Amino acid sequence: MELRHLQHFVAVAEDRHFTRAAERLLVSQSGLSASIRSLERELRTPLFVRTTRRVTLTEAGRALLVEAERILAQVRAAHEAVAAVQGVLRGTLALGTEQCIAGVHPAELLADFRRRHPDVEIRLRQGGSAALAEEVAAGRLDLAFAYRTPTDPDQLRSVALTSEPMTVLCHPEHRLARAGAPLTPHDLGGEVFVDFHPDWGPRRATDTAFATAGVRRTVALEVNDVHSLLDLVDENLGIAVVPRHFRHKRAALTALPLKGTGDSVYESVVLVPSQEATSPAARALMALLDGGRS
Repeated sequence: MELRHLQHFVAVAEDRHFTRAAERLLVSQSGLSASIRSLERELRTPLFVRTTRRVTLTEAGRALLVEAERILAQVRAAHEAVAAVQGVLRGTLALGTEQCIAGVHPAELLADFRRRHPDVEIRLRQGGSAALAEEVAAGRLDLAFAYRTPTDPDQLRSVALTSEPMTVLCHPEHRLARAGAPLTPHDLGGEVFVDFHPDWGPRRATDTAFATAGVRRTVALEVNDVHSLLDLVDENLGIAVVPRHFRHKRAALTALPLKGTGDSVYESVVLVPSQEATSPAARALMALLDGGRS
């Protein structure tokens, strides 16, 4: 099995299209098709279902994709490790982050990293913690700033950034604001909730807190960015349970402590692969992060 064949396979799997993958790889479509056929012959199974409109992975193809991405990531890390020993940090730093993550300022950190390592290409992806954890585990991201839960892939390591309690945000005219007292999940059982998509860290932390308290809740207004959440709460369309530092983003809203959730807190972390799979660029960024926090 050649690395070239795995690279071609991953490109087709990502693009779901032979022509687009060939253009991206700068190879002929016939050559790409021959490469995939060679891989399928070696593995003795089809990897794609081909139709006139689209290409989809077979079950065997989905299994191979996980391992192929991991192998290619390790090969890239090996090349970068050799360059690092020679005194030059090159390659790519692929970083993921949730919006408004606590304990780190990604823009400032990456600007400092670029000044120190101008030969490294920086790629940034924003997303929910669950998706980012999968990307790091698959080798598509070098590391991610996210929220860690026990359901994340076992091969990931987490380095703590900070932890904080969850807080209830509501409109100043909401009945909860007028009461002005700390709240428990039981106090919020009948409320209309604004929250993020299920793979976001704050949503996962809130779901865990309410499940721990044995309280069911329904999210009526689901958004995918912080400002939309704050706007909806600001219009008194619902309440939100968020990490405490969110209260500083909209001073007009009322913030009330959330109690009675056991040990449930919002803990932001750096998700990284195993030590041997961590790229030199990722290690350099972690060193820079550690230096900034010391």
